[in-house]
Amino acid sequence: MQRAFALHRRGAWPQELALDTVTLAYDDRHRRRIRLVADSGQAYLLDLPRAHHLVDGDGLELEGGGYICVRAAAEPVFEITARDQAGLLRIALHLGNRHLPVQITKEGLRIRPDHVVAEMVTGLGGQIAELEAPFDPETGAYFAGGHHHGDG
Repeated sequence: MQRAFALHRRGAWPQELALDTVTLAYDDRHRRRIRLVADSGQAYLLDLPRAHHLVDGDGLELEGGGYICVRAAAEPVFEITARDQAGLLRIALHLGNRHLPVQITKEGLRIRPDHVVAEMVTGLGGQIAELEAPFDPETGAYFAGGHHHGDG
């Protein structure tokens, strides 16, 4: 089984050298050491020096050369929109106060399904659509390697 021993952040590795992809849900992307089964069916050993949260587009470097490209899997999410920018910012403030993982998209905000939070959002004037889509939330100011902006 080939070993993936190093993580390279999205945009910081040669994507033309990707030999395979691995598609993982949000909860499955915080890893240090695990057996990964790629989209091709090939098994790889992820063996990083410390745990990292993998984001869509990251590259896992393989011993002997090549990379595995990380993809965010489609999963249930709530897409939040609002009547105007101020309303969406107000909702984002409340989500942040609850320390919830939030993805910023062109359309609005994405969160994991939570009906209690959905009531709060609608109470603040937001609208919620239930979707199956990749969930790749903001990683925060203290994320190693810089910040990440979701692009929907």
